[in-house]
Amino acid sequence: MNLRVNTILYLFVIFFAAACNSPSIKIANEQYLRGEYFKAAKTYRALYNKLPNSEKEKRGLIAARLGDSHRHLSQTSKALVAYQNALRAGNPDSTLIFRCATMLHAERRYEDALKYYTSYLEKDTDNMLARSGAEGCKNALSESSNRPSRFIVKPANIFNSSRADFSPIFFDKEYSTLYFTSSSEKATGKEISNITGTKPSDIFISKKNERGEWQRPEPIEGEINSVADEGVCTFSPDGRTIYFTYSKPLLNSDSTTEIYTSTRNDATWSKPQKFAISNDTISIFAHPAVSPDGTYLYFVSDMPGGFGGKDIWRINLKSPRESLENLGGEINTAADEVFPTVRDDSTIYFASNGHPGFGGLDIFKAVKRENNRKQAWHVYNMGQPINSNADDFGITFGKGESGFFSSNRRDSRGFDNIYYFELPELKISIFGKVLDIDDEPVSGAIIRIVGSDGSNLKEVARNDGTFNFRLKHGVEYVMKAGKEGYLNQKQEFKTSSEEEDAEYEVNFHLTSTTKPQTIDNILYDFDQASLRPESSAPLDSLISLLNQNPEANVELRAHTDRIGDEAYNLDLSQRRAKSVADYLIKGGIDKNRLSSTGYGKKLPMKVTKKLNRLYPQFEIGQLLDELFIENLPEEDRIIADQINRRTEIQVIERSGDIQNP
Repeated sequence: MNLRVNTILYLFVIFFAAACNSPSIKIANEQYLRGEYFKAAKTYRALYNKLPNSEKEKRGLIAARLGDSHRHLSQTSKALVAYQNALRAGNPDSTLIFRCATMLHAERRYEDALKYYTSYLEKDTDNMLARSGAEGCKNALSESSNRPSRFIVKPANIFNSSRADFSPIFFDKEYSTLYFTSSSEKATGKEISNITGTKPSDIFISKKNERGEWQRPEPIEGEINSVADEGVCTFSPDGRTIYFTYSKPLLNSDSTTEIYTSTRNDATWSKPQKFAISNDTISIFAHPAVSPDGTYLYFVSDMPGGFGGKDIWRINLKSPRESLENLGGEINTAADEVFPTVRDDSTIYFASNGHPGFGGLDIFKAVKRENNRKQAWHVYNMGQPINSNADDFGITFGKGESGFFSSNRRDSRGFDNIYYFELPELKISIFGKVLDIDDEPVSGAIIRIVGSDGSNLKEVARNDGTFNFRLKHGVEYVMKAGKEGYLNQKQEFKTSSEEEDAEYEVNFHLTSTTKPQTIDNILYDFDQASLRPESSAPLDSLISLLNQNPEANVELRAHTDRIGDEAYNLDLSQRRAKSVADYLIKGGIDKNRLSSTGYGKKLPMKVTKKLNRLYPQFEIGQLLDELFIENLPEEDRIIADQINRRTEIQVIERSGDIQNP
């Protein structure tokens, strides 16, 4: 389409005319230079087929220009064949190697393209476009860069015709009206464009019905559409003014591409007027995009003062000619940067074939930030599946990270279609249970979660003790659970920064304040009061629990088995309880919050549900006293004695708000 104007990067018209001096060649050259690529391709093809193989020089020159014509039409496979024919015919222009590389790149033949880029760089070592192309191929071949993003992309068939449909843009904040450019059969006029081989483009509109369904597109109302090319539009924030690209072919001369405006009265648009940006009558001015606040108009031009090819510029709409500004070298390259979309004051999207990409035009995101006292743009490739090996451009955003864009992927004719995209919300959640020390659910427990992003959530545990929260990625969280009759418990964690769904599990084991709780895995050597190294982990957890509940004072209770006399066991248990207290004091717990008591073998354990699950041979509620144990088999006596040798914690005093952890 002639609205996607391409810069001629190399010209050999004079040499070409000298080598092929004939009326037909002259006509083909004139067609090409006017940008009539569709018509020029037919003329060059006819000339090439008529030449005998012996006319290698002429065949090589015509094949090169035939390749250029197909390239401008985004017909990459045809362009590649033509360029390779030109090289085989001995065409001396080394840029044909670069052209082959770009077409192979667009055909997703990255390894072959890389070979051509490398070959060309041997001749032109400082060529930034070849370097960028080679980098793009390497990225596409790498596993990490080639991994698709989470975006979902699918054709928006309701908008697409059998011709070109591209550059969608939402009109209203409800995202219920969409404008786009199309060369469908409904476009104005009957003539076929010599540039694209289709009817000239018009601006079309589609609206949602009462059920939220998009309706078949129709030409825009009013006086905007004509037999010339109109399209790639944008709107003022109040929706009263439309800016659009207007391209009118002129007889025997280059077409003019400019920006026009129209105002909206009721449901129709007025007769368009040229929007003058400068006095330059040679350069193109296209692809307008108004900033959300209406201050700036971004656009594309190949006017002098840029970085090569087409650049993205902007002007202040209050003083257009005095505020002309190129967006700079972070965004613009020696190739083409086109189709800008302004998301907000610091974020724009654009298409480029100069930054490293997957082939053709790729969509890039540019974020502005303060850096070393100056504003700098940081440019990111949107990745697959937004980008492909074909041309991807003209993106517009609706609600959240969803919207539409254009691409000619899967279309060998080079026609563009509109695609819908959506970035599904990350499904990051945390679930778990609030249990007591015996693994019984604590229903009604209050769970709070506070995030480093400022989030503050609360939930009440269900009857089975379960809870769950929806979270965000890359956030640090602090969770607390508590209930009256229990000590609060805190846990900290951070969700992954990766852009992927994730599910986390966190369980709480609350310590009762009304009954003694066994501290698992407190171990001593036989007949000794000194703690074994394995006891450090559970005691460190106890220190953390006491720090989380500074209002709680506790008794440390040690028990022995039935073996030995009562006085000895009482003394042993007292020393063991003191060992635990000493460990906690050394760990920073105030000694005034602790008391230690040895109970010897006076208080044998009563079997809990948890113990029953571990040792089903012991019934729930069974007291493991001396009489019961002596009647057990030997192996069960050993287990029962082990259960009785335990250390417990008993809360003896607590103040504060228990129900609000």
